[in-house]
Amino acid sequence: MRHFSIPALAACLFVTTPSFAAAPIAVMIVGGFHMTGGHDMHNVVVDDVLAPKRQAEIRAVVDGIAKFKPTAVDVEWDAPYVPPKYADYLAGKLDSSHNEVVQLGFRLARQQNIPVYGIDVDGDFPYEPVEAYAKAHGETAILDSANADIQNMVDTISKTLKDGTISDTLRYLNEPSRIARDNDFYRNMVRVGGGAEQPGADLLAAWYKRNAYICANLVQRAKPGDRIVVFYGSGHAFFLRQCVTEMPGFKLVEANDYLPK
Repeated sequence: MRHFSIPALAACLFVTTPSFAAAPIAVMIVGGFHMTGGHDMHNVVVDDVLAPKRQAEIRAVVDGIAKFKPTAVDVEWDAPYVPPKYADYLAGKLDSSHNEVVQLGFRLARQQNIPVYGIDVDGDFPYEPVEAYAKAHGETAILDSANADIQNMVDTISKTLKDGTISDTLRYLNEPSRIARDNDFYRNMVRVGGGAEQPGADLLAAWYKRNAYICANLVQRAKPGDRIVVFYGSGHAFFLRQCVTEMPGFKLVEANDYLPK
């Protein structure tokens, strides 16, 4: 067996990665909210984003993000669903839509004349077994506390949107210190279970799996030198940021450096 000294091995590794060092892939994760209203266990209260005031705010958001000079947009839709919808959008055939993919992702892609891709992946959310176990074993206080924390955050988002602008709301959602707490709900689910029956851990694993597949879709299409804007529900921002920051050759760009104040 041939042995390499540590300096020699380091030199070999250095030689194999010049393209990453020369042309990093810059990725901006823009965590958002469902502009159509309820899709989740806890939902933000959203007024009509097609109203003139909100449309002006959305244009300001897109203009701010455009200063990043993106080369591609990734959105929270399945890959096959995006091309026909975006083609209709460009042709003026798409019905008016409140959806954030259209309002932010399609609008930015059209403005910058860049491609838009769907990177979403369906996943299981086995919450019912967690709830059943908690009720059977007197652990509902864990779920009550975790859900109360989520509801408090959702209420804050709703109030921020009601009293402010779309950008104010997105800036709140994309504050790194707030995102750092986004995985608390799923981590706390691990407390529910015992022995061979671990519904909380199963829920966390399912959430990790879905986000790992989304990460894979993002990473596998990216090329050195790309500048990608990712529009996704803020609940995924924790993992998507982790995906980017831990991936060699990738660089995370903070959305709040570009979202208007």
